[in-house]
Amino acid sequence: MVLFAGCAAVGPNYVAPNPTAPKEWSTELSGGVTADSVDKQALASWWTTLNDSVLTGLITRAAAGNLDLRKAQARLVEARARRGISESDRYPTLKTNGSATISRSNGKEHKLFQAGFDAAWEIDLFGKIQRSTEAAQAGLEASQENMRDVLVSLLAEVALNYVDVRSYQTRLSIAKKSLKTQEETCQFTLWRSEAGLTSQLDVEQAKSNLEETRASVPNLQTGLDQTLNQLALLLGKNPGSLREELSEPAPIPVAPIEIAIGVPADVLRRIPSVRQAERQLAAQTAQVGVATADLYPQFNLSGSIGLEAVSIDNLTDASKILRIGPNFFWPLFDAGRIRQNIEVQNAVQEQAMITYEEAVLTALKDVEDALVAYAKEQVRRQSLQEASESAQRAEDLASSLYSSGLIDFQAVLDSQRSWLSLQTQLAVSDANITSNLIRLYKALGGGWRPLGRAEDLANSDTLTYFDTLTHSDTLAHSDTLAHSDTLTP
Repeated sequence: MVLFAGCAAVGPNYVAPNPTAPKEWSTELSGGVTADSVDKQALASWWTTLNDSVLTGLITRAAAGNLDLRKAQARLVEARARRGISESDRYPTLKTNGSATISRSNGKEHKLFQAGFDAAWEIDLFGKIQRSTEAAQAGLEASQENMRDVLVSLLAEVALNYVDVRSYQTRLSIAKKSLKTQEETCQFTLWRSEAGLTSQLDVEQAKSNLEETRASVPNLQTGLDQTLNQLALLLGKNPGSLREELSEPAPIPVAPIEIAIGVPADVLRRIPSVRQAERQLAAQTAQVGVATADLYPQFNLSGSIGLEAVSIDNLTDASKILRIGPNFFWPLFDAGRIRQNIEVQNAVQEQAMITYEEAVLTALKDVEDALVAYAKEQVRRQSLQEASESAQRAEDLASSLYSSGLIDFQAVLDSQRSWLSLQTQLAVSDANITSNLIRLYKALGGGWRPLGRAEDLANSDTLTYFDTLTHSDTLAHSDTLAHSDTLTP
């Protein structure tokens, strides 16, 4: 039985899927985006390309304090422990035991004392333990990819909320600047009305325009405060804790001039959600083998050695007990339960395969969507920039002509409203460009860096979040699955 213990495990041997990825992106690359090979180090710390030290600080703190990331790490620790449980089934178990029994019969008291050791070892003749260990290892690697996926999403969310903060601050600044101009205009129309140079209608229109702009300020302030609260939550801090720190307005981070994204096949190897789905498929494939092994007999070696005496004082000189021998278990009839369980596991494997294929398509879609949004928003911003400059000149000209009495006040109102609207849209467009770039980095799986097989995260005792963020996050090495060979970027 020991010699046969090395036989091949029953059930399917896992073969990693090889998805057919398009050779190039369907979206025309523009706006500085190229299909050149990705700089893995730059992608792993993509936020540094925005050249904003405040954002970098927030990213670091989020990686250290985010609660979702801490939960993901706890799940990784759980998966690591479960793999250890599965691996322990490979080895014999040894137990010590002892007992003291006192009984009374026909007025006589009988005592019996026993002490000894028990040992047992299941011979994995058909690979049930091996498949179970494979499933646990793949589950561990799936948990690791899940943590990476959480990390990628977290960094993107921190950056998106930070851009929103700067966007709200910029729009508040525009609104306050417009308020000052409209207050001056309102005062000017009041003077002209008092001098009999214009009607009260101009005064009321100026006041209406002024108050309409003033009414937009509370909404902007509400959006700013709520975004700051969300940003604090991402950092694992109390709501409002960042209000003072980020109270000083700053420009919206500007996107870099050039961005290399690589080809679709390279992207698929890097995206954590795709990698996680592939590992879950591997785990479920191994579970099919676990279920299949139940069709075959289970062999065990067991034995015990001990001492038995009627007095504890004489235990060392007592009778010696020795039992050793093989035993097996083989279900002859179970009304089809085992075969139905195999069908269940096969069906779940098929679901895992579909989930993997869906993850691949979703990943490609997310990149394509981000590419389109990033490129088109740059075109939109260019038009808004030109329109805003024309609106500024139109407002200056309208104010001058109205002061000279050459046009009515409606032209002034229209030019002020147009300028305010375009300035606001321009600020929103600036934020959208950077936000779309962040979404592109997220879709590309930016935010983690794979290293070599020697640094085995699954066997590490500790894991700091910023190490994960910068350099210590790496693939779990498996002796039974060639995951690192097939998927390491």
